[in-house]
Amino acid sequence: MPVGFQLRGYLILRRVLQPVMRGVLAGRIRKGKENAARAGERLGVATQARPAGRVVWMHAVGLGEVLALRPLIVGMQQEAPDLNFVITSTARSSADVLRQNLPANTVHQFLPLDGPRFMAKFLDHWQPCLSIWSEQDIWPGAIYDCAVRDIPVAYVNGRMDNKSTAKRARLAGLYKRVFGLFDLIAAQDDQTAKNLSSLGGRDVRVMGSLKPAAEPLWVDASVLGTLQAALEGRRIWVAASTHSDDEAVLIGAQRELVKRDPSWLLILAPRAPARGDEIEGALDQAGLSCTRRSKGGQPDPSHSVWIADSFGELGLWYRLAAAAFVGGSYGGLGGHNPWEAICLNLPVCHGPNVANFAKDYEVLDCSGTSQPLPNDASSVPALVDFVVQSQTTKASVGTLVEDAKAALKPLVKDLIAMIRAGA
Repeated sequence: MPVGFQLRGYLILRRVLQPVMRGVLAGRIRKGKENAARAGERLGVATQARPAGRVVWMHAVGLGEVLALRPLIVGMQQEAPDLNFVITSTARSSADVLRQNLPANTVHQFLPLDGPRFMAKFLDHWQPCLSIWSEQDIWPGAIYDCAVRDIPVAYVNGRMDNKSTAKRARLAGLYKRVFGLFDLIAAQDDQTAKNLSSLGGRDVRVMGSLKPAAEPLWVDASVLGTLQAALEGRRIWVAASTHSDDEAVLIGAQRELVKRDPSWLLILAPRAPARGDEIEGALDQAGLSCTRRSKGGQPDPSHSVWIADSFGELGLWYRLAAAAFVGGSYGGLGGHNPWEAICLNLPVCHGPNVANFAKDYEVLDCSGTSQPLPNDASSVPALVDFVVQSQTTKASVGTLVEDAKAALKPLVKDLIAMIRAGA
């Protein structure tokens, strides 16, 4: 297999740097950035037994990206019921949530570091018949190792903006070889397809995002019922995956809502639950009483905000609320996934910066399923109006979800065909 100068250099470096990788991992464990109990997975040591039969390996960087793969897993299992799946991710926060939301015959492991020994242990244990990569997390060594073992490799739900493409173009020789190793590439949009082709992708197809086809987030029905009874009479809205720039607008809106009617309750679920202290301080300064999920708190009539500083409960918060603000859309972060709320028929609003989901929000805004908010002094009154109006309406997803599920079928058949061709 011809590898070229840059890929050959990468392969040499990854071998030489394996001791350094171990040291970096140890440092991250000390800082609490890795799950110490499962750190061996990052070195290729599996913590679960391999199931009998065929195993498909899927990888996505974090929670939202992994959850987007669920409809693909379900579709492939419908075509080939004997398939098992191992999903890898790198974000520590993904593990607990995934355990509750994964389909049948599917397990989660953390992605091994891109050293040849670590990846060899992983591949020797799981022996995948197909490797599927998604979104933007591409590791050249792992993909090369699959290709050397004649494991078919696919790249789905591809998303790459011009900025990311320009960065990779600095190592054009490396990425030309790496993207040339994929047997199938499916992009979310035309611009991504163009960018991937410029980096060496072959026969790139456009099929849209997988996220609209995802199943609703899991919820503990007993917990939901208990909270619905406890919060009866409250007018509830939720702000999900928020950051400080979002919260400046949210706090202003909640202050205005509470002035009008003290029964309003904002469930504020930050993207990083560790920010609970910071958010509590900002609410205190604003004169909004709050309680925190991480401390076992539950709102009583005196509380205006419930800080949902916990992992894995977004499905619960969305089901308690009548409207949702999706964060990361004020400031420069580019927004977060709106589809988890949309799939539960919640009206959604968002700030002006949604570059990460530009195509998704374009479709949702045009259909009236989501509403953009301004980036000026009128943002707070606009958010207040949206929340009030949403109390008497439900979002209508129309055919958006069904169309997304139908679009999966050709991809599923092609992926199954890759398995059979490699058998």
